[in-house]
Amino acid sequence: MIFTRSISSYITQALQEPSNKVIILYGPRQAGKTTLIKSLVAPGPAVVSFTGDDLYAQKIFSKHELASLSGIVDGKKLLIIDEAQRIENIGLTLKLLTDNFSLIILASGSASFDLAKKISEPLTGRTNTFWLYPLAYSEVKEKYAQTFPQTALQEMLRFGMFPKVHTLANDEQKKDYLYEYINNYLHKDILTLENIKKPSKVIDLLTLLALQIGKEVSVAELAQNISLNQKTVNSYLDLLEKMFVIFNLRGFSRNLRKEISKSSKYYFYDTGLRNALIRNFNELSVRLDAGDLFENWFVAEKIKLANNKKLYANFYFWRTYEHEEIDLIEEREGKLHAWECKWSAKKAKKPKDWAVSYPDSDFTIVDAENYAKNL
Repeated sequence: MIFTRSISSYITQALQEPSNKVIILYGPRQAGKTTLIKSLVAPGPAVVSFTGDDLYAQKIFSKHELASLSGIVDGKKLLIIDEAQRIENIGLTLKLLTDNFSLIILASGSASFDLAKKISEPLTGRTNTFWLYPLAYSEVKEKYAQTFPQTALQEMLRFGMFPKVHTLANDEQKKDYLYEYINNYLHKDILTLENIKKPSKVIDLLTLLALQIGKEVSVAELAQNISLNQKTVNSYLDLLEKMFVIFNLRGFSRNLRKEISKSSKYYFYDTGLRNALIRNFNELSVRLDAGDLFENWFVAEKIKLANNKKLYANFYFWRTYEHEEIDLIEEREGKLHAWECKWSAKKAKKPKDWAVSYPDSDFTIVDAENYAKNL
């Protein structure tokens, strides 16, 4: 099944603008970057493509030799480099190309920190950057057009939103794919990271986070549980965010004394990957973590939606010392939107302190029946 990606039109427009010399596409492995590029760019004599996983490409593009590069790009209008972070000093090569040739470069990478570090200084002011996450609900809802909303939600919460998952025939194939993702793609990326002496510790850290979604996280407690110091754990958390595996949600506060602002929650960009880490793909009706899983999925969907529609927003959770809380706060265009996620039919009210402190904000209860209306 082919899915239309929401950011396609933006990249197509960027490819047609001569002022865009380097277009960067970030995203996790298996999010569909290569497929998207192929769908947007027809092969032809004016296009030349490479992948950073190829040793030949690594050799050619890491030399920074104008004569060698000229033989590759002369007469070309578009150069594509997939997995560009694999190429040493790729930023200097891209600068050399943009300074000496009239062409557009489309470079993709699955480890944003690596690619960004290599291109940020050499190409300041010359890049147009896009992010491609796992499928958003808006991109798969057509697949579930004839399915009950609760049934579709069960499927998405259990097996996540990687494009490949939505092409597989049965549950066992989906489980096998997600386990393979951890053992192959994720482990492979971790092994390539600098200063990672014990990759197994990173997986242990992820597993701990998988058991704490929706909960405020103590770095000290994480460090103690996996026998690492707090500085190392903070470093690993930062790397995992930049690999698009997890993301951080901080507490919202306008400096009111009752509000907690220094805590953090960590969520997974993909709930299927999270379930694979804890080896639990059970039906949600028999799970104790159904509510937390729904919360993780919805928060990730709101972030993807903002990215895909180019809505510039900040996201937080909200909690007071009196234990009033709201799962998600979206701050956009000077307005606050509050979302409370409820898997079961429990009723929820707008917290009193929130209503008093932020009377002009929206407050919405999201559940298994109305989630589609809120995405």
